[in-house]
Amino acid sequence: MELLADVTAAQANQRPIPHAHTIWELVNHMRSVALIVHRRITATPPTGGPEEADFPEVTDTSEAAWKRSVDDLGTTHRALRAAIEALPDSQLSEKLEGGATVYSNLHGQVQHDLYHAGQIAILKKALR
Repeated sequence: MELLADVTAAQANQRPIPHAHTIWELVNHMRSVALIVHRRITATPPTGGPEEADFPEVTDTSEAAWKRSVDDLGTTHRALRAAIEALPDSQLSEKLEGGATVYSNLHGQVQHDLYHAGQIAILKKALR
């Protein structure tokens, strides 16, 4: 994600706006939601792992851990994109876990990521 290219681990872990999430928390959250949508459209059972939490906790604040978080988000997005490309149009109207359709889940995922990308852009400005 281009928006994250110039963000350091220290910046990603700062909270420039009180009571707001950090960039790192948002990145982990975006990944967890993408994993859930991927799981739903591929009918993969949940793992129950920490990556599926709503806002997975940041416990390692090293540069290597930050790079891993950004890379994991990219990997998850690529897997989701591949799953979407493999979906036949006929499945878009199918209801998934929670009652929403595949189509609604996919649009919701795009809107979700755009919303949080906007938050990240605001946090980056607040850090400078």
